[in-house]
Amino acid sequence: MSETTTPEAPVASRSRKHPGMVYIDWDLCKGCGICVEFCPTKVLALSEEFNAHGYHPPYLLPDRTCTGCDLCGLYCPDFAIFGVRAPVETKPSEAESSES
Repeated sequence: MSETTTPEAPVASRSRKHPGMVYIDWDLCKGCGICVEFCPTKVLALSEEFNAHGYHPPYLLPDRTCTGCDLCGLYCPDFAIFGVRAPVETKPSEAESSES
């Protein structure tokens, strides 16, 4: 019997992730923490500070990169947070080759 080997799957590089931004409305947040729990990249944490209603809203952790997937916004019951993906900048040489 001959042994067959399967080719290794390509590994996705981290540079392929889209950069994103998180927008948080502190006045709408009730500090439930759903956004923190469901964030796939774990870039959110609950703040020690209080908002105007006495809750601890989330904040973006330093040195972490949001992908802008907007799962935080999809799960937020108060629509107090949402994520957006930043446009990917292309180099002029890449833009020219894609046009032809």
